[in-house]
Amino acid sequence: MKIVIPGGSGKVGTLLARAFHGTGHDVVVLSRTPKVAPWRVQVWDGKTMSGWAEEIDGSDVVVNLAGRSVDCRYTPANRESIRTSRLESTRIVGEAIARAMNPPRVWLQASTATIYAHRYDAANDEITGVLGGNEPDSPDTWRFSIDVATAWELALNEADTPSTRKVLLRSAMTMSPDHGGIFDVLLRLVRFGLGGSVGDGRQFVSWIHEHDFVSAVQWLIDHEDISGPVNLASPNPLPYSEFMRTLRSEIRMPVGLPATYWMVEIGTFLLRTESELVLKSRRVIPTRLLQSGFGFQYPTWREAARDLCRRWGRRTEKLAS
Repeated sequence: MKIVIPGGSGKVGTLLARAFHGTGHDVVVLSRTPKVAPWRVQVWDGKTMSGWAEEIDGSDVVVNLAGRSVDCRYTPANRESIRTSRLESTRIVGEAIARAMNPPRVWLQASTATIYAHRYDAANDEITGVLGGNEPDSPDTWRFSIDVATAWELALNEADTPSTRKVLLRSAMTMSPDHGGIFDVLLRLVRFGLGGSVGDGRQFVSWIHEHDFVSAVQWLIDHEDISGPVNLASPNPLPYSEFMRTLRSEIRMPVGLPATYWMVEIGTFLLRTESELVLKSRRVIPTRLLQSGFGFQYPTWREAARDLCRRWGRRTEKLAS
């Protein structure tokens, strides 16, 4: 297959490109800042079709992951960049597909599990889940995230691509041992003794192991009866306190200092990011994947954390040698 990945130079895009390239597929990454890679990389600006649209024509699959990282302070300028980078890139990909003589058979579009409401009482799935934005007393930054996610999905749904099946990837945090990824950051916190509860520790963490993420994307490509929103998350989200306790136990770290709400706000301000990333309860389950017959290799966090810790250790040792 020929697989085109707009915005594929980030952590998640690299996981997919590496996996698909490794199994013999023709992978083309579209990037604003291209780097040397084993697969083909094509320059694009995410706004116009100059120089890259021909890669879409005749391709089999498009996986659009383009969008500015949300790991930043939500200043007015950053909010505008987060929003426009997602909407413009989605619209221009849709236009390229619409104009193609031989359009791809499926368009997988990045979305986020953050679109669901902050809640503790029940899990959110694609069928009965509650979308966020109306939670009482939720911070303005949390509403901003919901607004962006909603507009992002609308941009896909409005694209006129009748010959191309469209799937929304409502992804949880993808865990891999790669340097600079979310797991790498969390594990380093734990190793420094900072892996305790954050806030009250009751907020749920939704996550997915990298192998299950790649397998789920392949599953969605292969199953032509699936379209619309699909949650890419483990079937077993768990409270933050338990999530971090499990991670501590896997690397035999007995101490994990907690962080109160005010400590989180100060810390995220100093790190130039937002407290929403750790305080919002994301209790998300993948009902549509499970109902379609998809099987998770790492359904529980302990299984996933054990594998990730082992591989993280091997990578670290290799870099040090």
